[in-house]
Amino acid sequence: METIGTSHTVHRFDYELNEIAKLVDKMGALAVEQLRRAVKSLKKEDPTRAHKVINRDRKLNDLDVEADEKIIQLIAKRAPMASDLRQIITLGKVVTDLERTGDEARKIAKLCVRIYESDHHIPSEHILRDIYSMSKYVNQMLKLAMDAFSNLNVQQAFGVLLMDEELEEQFDATLRHLSTFVMQDSRNVGHFVDIVLGIRALERFGGHAKNIAGHVIFLATAHDVRHLDADEIQSLLNIEDSP
Repeated sequence: METIGTSHTVHRFDYELNEIAKLVDKMGALAVEQLRRAVKSLKKEDPTRAHKVINRDRKLNDLDVEADEKIIQLIAKRAPMASDLRQIITLGKVVTDLERTGDEARKIAKLCVRIYESDHHIPSEHILRDIYSMSKYVNQMLKLAMDAFSNLNVQQAFGVLLMDEELEEQFDATLRHLSTFVMQDSRNVGHFVDIVLGIRALERFGGHAKNIAGHVIFLATAHDVRHLDADEIQSLLNIEDSP
């Protein structure tokens, strides 16, 4: 993450702030990898692989705790000015969203365990395909949000907000698609519930990516855009149309 504003006379503050930003980047990369591995365990019908994803979530939790401790220490030691405090508090919010993306990835791994460690009817590839496509989409959202964070790129962050609108449409379409499998075969009812919970986890994963994009905009511009729609944000920040 690039430093905002004028250079500090106390260079130690800049160093400590950048150390927290590095932790955030590390958490982002780990969250992306966790979802990728969780979905792969589902594709491979491999609950052993899924258990590894579940256990690996502790790494994200540990980084969450470490980042929080560094943030508290930085505030206590440096008594930051208003603009610096905005950066620190917003970093804390990004950390929280990243930790929660890990929780959502873990839910996908747990879905794999429930399906393939039970003696129940195994769902077809068709009923699972929406999880695969949506997981790629939300992981791309998080990658772009973290790139925007690293570069304080408002245009890129705004693009993630637009992707979230498309995600909501995907979610609704997926629910309609899944309902057809229940009508075709009553044995799919149990899987329908589990898979809808998995789709909901992915939708929330994307929601956290959206939150991070909003945090980036706040870091870069000091504008809180959490409760604005895309047109309002575009007008407020004079953002060009995203490709």
